[in-house]
Amino acid sequence: MAETSVTTYLNDRKKARLESGEADSITTRSFNVVMCGVLAWGFLVNAAMVWFLGDTMMQVAAGLKWWMLLLAYLVPTLAGIFIAAKSTNPFISFVGYNLVVLPIGLMLAMIVPSVPVAVVTKAMAITAMVTLTMLVLAVTVPQFFLGLGRTLFVALLVGLLAEVVVTFLLGYRGMLFDWLFVILFSGYIGYDVARSQAFPKTLDNAVDSALDIYLDIINLFIRLLSILSRND
Repeated sequence: MAETSVTTYLNDRKKARLESGEADSITTRSFNVVMCGVLAWGFLVNAAMVWFLGDTMMQVAAGLKWWMLLLAYLVPTLAGIFIAAKSTNPFISFVGYNLVVLPIGLMLAMIVPSVPVAVVTKAMAITAMVTLTMLVLAVTVPQFFLGLGRTLFVALLVGLLAEVVVTFLLGYRGMLFDWLFVILFSGYIGYDVARSQAFPKTLDNAVDSALDIYLDIINLFIRLLSILSRND
């Protein structure tokens, strides 16, 4: 039932975007500029939070239980995703976007400072190369990626559930799931880029599409950081 509900919600979200009014349409170029600008804003905010709040957040994290950190991360992130998904106003969607960016920035501020700079730099470089590659492929063969939506969603859902079970119940600490999610989020970058170009070109859709791609890239970076940190 849970999977059906989530699938229905995502389908309704996609349908709402596809049925956006033409009165709010902008050019394809403007759409992509806005989408890239919103993405850049999220990454710059995250970088600033890591730079200025890193030491403070590491101290805060040391004094809190894991479930408190998880709750502090999940509540605003899910609220932001919900607000952006439900709104047809680009400003409100941008507010929702920032509700996602801020807790992720705080999480990164707890993690990144403890990782060697060379590892962080390498993770960023690989993330950028994968993102660029998937972008080119998504533009070149969009229909291939658009056909991956259901497969990626099911694989992600099953992977997340399996990771929770084997990590918390069986104590597994290997890199299998990190590699799995690197593959899945790489695919999701291509899928969400291709999907963004299929939506009506409105400011709200540009912000919403940026949110989708931002989450793909951030999750890819975090998984790569985990893999490279263990190999360092």
